[in-house]
Amino acid sequence: MTGPSSSPVRLHAVTGKGGTGKTTVATAMALALASRGQRVLLAEVEGRQGLSQVLDVAPLGTEERTLVTDPSGGEVVGLSVDAKTALLEYLQKFYKLGRAGSVLEKVGAVDFATTIAPGVRDVLLIGRVYEAVGRVTKGAKKRPVFDAVVLDAPPTGRIGRFLNVNSEVSEVAKVGPVRNQADSITRLLQSPTTAVHLVTLLEEMPVQETIDAIDELGGLSLRIGSVIANGVRQPLVADADASAVADRDPAVREALEAALAAVDVRTGPALLAGLLEEGADHVDRARLQAQQREVLRELPVPVRVLPHLADGVESGALRLLADHLDEQGAI
Repeated sequence: MTGPSSSPVRLHAVTGKGGTGKTTVATAMALALASRGQRVLLAEVEGRQGLSQVLDVAPLGTEERTLVTDPSGGEVVGLSVDAKTALLEYLQKFYKLGRAGSVLEKVGAVDFATTIAPGVRDVLLIGRVYEAVGRVTKGAKKRPVFDAVVLDAPPTGRIGRFLNVNSEVSEVAKVGPVRNQADSITRLLQSPTTAVHLVTLLEEMPVQETIDAIDELGGLSLRIGSVIANGVRQPLVADADASAVADRDPAVREALEAALAAVDVRTGPALLAGLLEEGADHVDRARLQAQQREVLRELPVPVRVLPHLADGVESGALRLLADHLDEQGAI
């Protein structure tokens, strides 16, 4: 199930092939939402501490803590969801085990339970996110504790299995609290309040993996929010000159040598050859980007574009990416 919806999205799951920058995009998305005055939970489930590295803060724990406050009054709260902690919370909620849960952990039962059945482990992980989406304030006028939740989800190679919790637990829990929770999670994931965003680079393998993931997620009745082309470089060579640069035309060499001489830069054969090679590589990359962008345009979902960050990711760059996402209506 794809396409826009009039219902506001409250759970944004961000996935992508490894190396495409999905954690950076998830962080920028949370910052964009916070800039609107929203209180946002930014969560990860893989234990990589990718979010803390992107934001340059202390490692996240299993307790929620404020990471960023925005002048608008918005706030980004961080959380690293751990299967072991989630299981202990689950046992306490449904079975009131209290101190017995600690005993189970000491004898290794918790580690066993969270590794022997991967499907159950995923239910526990995403179940913690599900709880955050549904949590409301106390008192007569109840409202969501978080206006939105952004999940730095597993990569595209595992996203379908991770989000398809009903299928994953069917063989180990056909009835009971685990199955009931899986059913509730599935209803949330398949509702218009959830959107899955896919991050890609404009390269053949990530784009193909994105297309495959869209097909898989659509078959699971999960809504695609946006495809986000990350790290897009602006062409530095005019279209009229691209072929000559790519072919290393002698006229380009002469023009380059003359331009460098005009600014008193001494050149030799090695320097000129290196610069010409760089130029040809740039043109080839620009052409590849253009080809893959055309492939993405054929998809039945919105495609957003984020620029390449020449100086890497830091707070100012993250804000820039957040502004780009906001301006393009990615959230």
